Amino acid sequence: MPSQRDSFQASGPVHLTSIDWNNPNHQRSIAASLVQGVYVLERDRQQNRVGSELLGPAWFKSFNFNPIQILTDESDSSIFGCVYQLTLTSPDPLAFNAPTFVIAFRGTITKKESFSRDLELDFQVLRNGLDKTSRFKAGFEALNYLVFTYGHQRIWLAGHSLGSAMAILAAKNMAKVGVYIKSFLFNPPFLSAPIEIIKDQKIKHGIRIANSFMTAGVAKVLKKHSENNHEIFEMIKLWVPNLYVNKGDNICSEYLGYFEHRKKMEQIGAKNVGKIATKNSVKDLIFNVFGNESEPLHLFPSAVLHVNWGDNRDFKSAHGIHQWWKPDLNLDSRDYRYL
Repeated sequence: MPSQRDSFQASGPVHLTSIDWNNPNHQRSIAASLVQGVYVLERDRQQNRVGSELLGPAWFKSFNFNPIQILTDESDSSIFGCVYQLTLTSPDPLAFNAPTFVIAFRGTITKKESFSRDLELDFQVLRNGLDKTSRFKAGFEALNYLVFTYGHQRIWLAGHSLGSAMAILAAKNMAKVGVYIKSFLFNPPFLSAPIEIIKDQKIKHGIRIANSFMTAGVAKVLKKHSENNHEIFEMIKLWVPNLYVNKGDNICSEYLGYFEHRKKMEQIGAKNVGKIATKNSVKDLIFNVFGNESEPLHLFPSAVLHVNWGDNRDFKSAHGIHQWWKPDLNLDSRDYRYL
């Protein structure tokens, strides 16, 4: 029997009967639903659902999107992404900020049909090798085609967890050539120890300050490699993605401290140290020394950080995609710009 979580009518944003494309909450809910559509399309495939049994289409057809390209992984034939096109049947005065195309990437599915491949890619995220995988190359090729065929202004990019990592890498590559894609990144992985889980604020800030001085010190010694990270930050600083994190999700919650810590470093008179540390990762600097050219995937110059302070009773709730289309979210949104 299909999970109720796969059913749009049972667990989707059925409250969105009229879409205001200028409303950030509506944008967030629809972007998350399109990502869920990819998850459910893959589960439709795995469970051999056909015809009226299919549950995936409701997640995108409810908002007048049609899939124009299903993205499959050549290693296991799993569906990992989808290119959607919005088809409005009549002029909509509220559709000025609507996308024409949305590319959505799912995260890891813990079912045997795709789990081993997803887990392999999770490992590639940890070692910053995602760019060398066939899955990423297929996803980026789809984005590249849309951008250079139709322009980037009406394209959205969305992903959850592993899918967020793919979206980050794709959008960063575009930003390096001056193309800034509107991005919705749900529960993006922060590849560092989850210091945010520490309750004592003094200890937490002390660890972050010590870590910043250590990172800046390593970056100074490995100047050649850290200068490359500085150049990348300068190239992509005008890209301002939407990051959606849950305080109780240790995979992504460190983004709270990452952005706020910049202010702390300024307050203690260590702004320059903070600016160096925010661009560099000790792990990736060391990778570079040993010839494994590695760019820290999780470090951002700028972002709008949306924090869900509720719905974190367990990891499944805190990390799940379902939280992001709820109408009663306790969201705290903050705009961080790198200057």
